[in-house]
Amino acid sequence: MKINTDLHTQHISQQFNAELNEVKNRLLAMGGLVEKQVSDAIEALIEADSELARSVREKDELINDMEMAIDEECTRILARRQPAASDLRLVIACSKAASDLERVGDEAAKVARHAIELCEQGESPRGYVETRHIGDRVRAMIKDSLTAFARFDTDLALTVAKADKSVDMEYKSAMRELVTFMMEDPRSISRVLNIMWVLRSLERVGDHARNIAEHLIYLVKGTDVRHLSYKEMKRELKD
Repeated sequence: MKINTDLHTQHISQQFNAELNEVKNRLLAMGGLVEKQVSDAIEALIEADSELARSVREKDELINDMEMAIDEECTRILARRQPAASDLRLVIACSKAASDLERVGDEAAKVARHAIELCEQGESPRGYVETRHIGDRVRAMIKDSLTAFARFDTDLALTVAKADKSVDMEYKSAMRELVTFMMEDPRSISRVLNIMWVLRSLERVGDHARNIAEHLIYLVKGTDVRHLSYKEMKRELKD
C-alpha cells in the first residue's frame, strides 16, 4: 500500500507546509550522509584505507548535530502547531527515524575504528567476503528505508523488513564460521574478533534500517508494527 505524497501539503498555512517539508528534507539529507558513512566504513575496511576510516569517525559529530537539529525542529513544531492525525505521526516518525540514523552513524564509526586496528595489524583476516556481502545488504536496506520514507511507500518498507530477516540469518552463519576458524587457528583470534565486531555493527545497521521502515508504516497506517514478525507486518498491511 502506498500513500499520496501530497497528503501532508493540504494546509491553509503555507508556513506549516514548509515546516513539515523542511523537517522531512533534513531527515533525508541526514540519511544520505549516514548511508555514505556506512559505505565508506566498509570500503575503508576492505581496502585497508586508514585515512578514509578516520574521515568516517570525524564526521560522526556532524551526524550527531543533524539529529539534534531535527529533534529541535520537531519539538518546535509540536509546541507551536500542535499537529494532529497524519501530521503528528509525520513529526514523531521523523524524530524517531533521526534517532535510528544517528545510531547507524555510531555503528559506522565503530566499523571504521576496527578498520584502523586491522590496518595496523597488517594482515587481511578471514571474513572480508562476508563483511562485504552483509555490508552491501544493509547499505541497500538503509537506502530503501529512506526511499520508502520519501515516497510514503509501505511496500518498500515491507521489503526492508524482509531483508532484515535474511541479514540476521547470514550474520549468524558468518559468526559460526569465524568461531570455527578461530578454534582451528588460535593465532587469528585478535584479527577475527575485529571482524566479528564489524559484522555485529553491520547487523545492527540492518536493525535500524528496519526500525525506520517501521516508523514509515506507523506514519502511513497509524499502526505500531514494532516487535511484529515479517509475516505479521505483511498481514497488517493487507488489512
